[in-house]
Amino acid sequence: MELTLLGTGAPAGLPRPDCPCAACATALGADARAATALLVDGALLLDLTPGAAFAAARAGRSLSGVGQVLLSHPHEGPAVEVPAGLPQPGRVPDGRELALLTGHRVRAVAMDAPGTGYAVTGPEGQRLLYLPPGGAPAGLEEGSTLGEPYDMVLVDVVGRPDALARLRAVGAVGPTTDVVAVHLDHDVPPGAELRRRLAAAGARAVPDGTTLAVGAYENVPDVPRRTLVLGGARSGKSVEAERRLEAFPDVLYVATGGTRGGDTEWAARVAAHRERRPGSWRTTETCDLVPLLKDDGPPLLIDCLSLWLTDAMDAVGAWDDAEWADGGERALRERVRELTEAVRQTPRVVVAVSNEVGSGIVPATASGRRYRDELGRLNAAFATECEQVLLVVAGQAVVLRG
Repeated sequence: MELTLLGTGAPAGLPRPDCPCAACATALGADARAATALLVDGALLLDLTPGAAFAAARAGRSLSGVGQVLLSHPHEGPAVEVPAGLPQPGRVPDGRELALLTGHRVRAVAMDAPGTGYAVTGPEGQRLLYLPPGGAPAGLEEGSTLGEPYDMVLVDVVGRPDALARLRAVGAVGPTTDVVAVHLDHDVPPGAELRRRLAAAGARAVPDGTTLAVGAYENVPDVPRRTLVLGGARSGKSVEAERRLEAFPDVLYVATGGTRGGDTEWAARVAAHRERRPGSWRTTETCDLVPLLKDDGPPLLIDCLSLWLTDAMDAVGAWDDAEWADGGERALRERVRELTEAVRQTPRVVVAVSNEVGSGIVPATASGRRYRDELGRLNAAFATECEQVLLVVAGQAVVLRG
């Protein structure tokens, strides 16, 4: 089964008309995108958009063989003119299946937002799933018919990463599924930053006009198994770490900061973190990271190593010069060694957050300087065991490794 993407952008396209934002200003050339529309084997058109016939011609395709046009989402704005020779667009009722003379079968998938998803099976058995913008499949918790992995999934990865998480949870997206991001809007700067974010979710984007063979897996990105996200205070490092796992189900969020009873400002910080996490994630509050890293299980998000180090230094008496000299330093080095060894051996996907504190003012106290030095050593040791290391500055992620 062959798929030509006549467009890969949001319904308004990219750049959006009359939008002055930085993402729209830089969406030029291959990064400019028309509204998403898919041509399957020259016979089935999913979503009719303005200029579809010209887009097909530019891609070296023709719409003359299209026998069915299906719409996935409500159209806003002026009516789209149907090119001569094309059948009138329609929509398949949720749960119903349509059989085409070409041998394709199309089943309508119910969504949790206005619109319809389409599961298409080709004459030779290849399977693709196409979801509308801003939507995720509904009713997957009660037992889904989407359980087998699709060869290709086209989904709003940026706008609804939880849709991808739901599909992974029921087995509809597996390690060999080619996840292609569509309905791309101005939420993420185009180019390298978009590719970086999509790769972290196991997805990719392609330019308008690209033709893909459904079932060819060579371009599926490898999700980094271990990632360290560094940054200063309020740099956006925790948001970046959370974003990297929001397309995966059953994430275990490991909070190392404790509750700090009576500290209302700390409680407000904790509440803000909880509020923005997906509802399917679980949380555990602990600094005992080694057993979690040794066990198999869902991805871990550790926030953060800085607080883990504070707890470890408390435990070995690192703040007292005499205790530090009398075995405290050795004990801390052993704890760090055990942690980094566990990271090296872990079977899990891990994203860890830590503060980068060595570039600012030199602490006035000996204990403050000791903490700064030990955190620098911990970050360096942890980073050595990670496939990807990021530094977040002013909300922008700079890739240091990977």
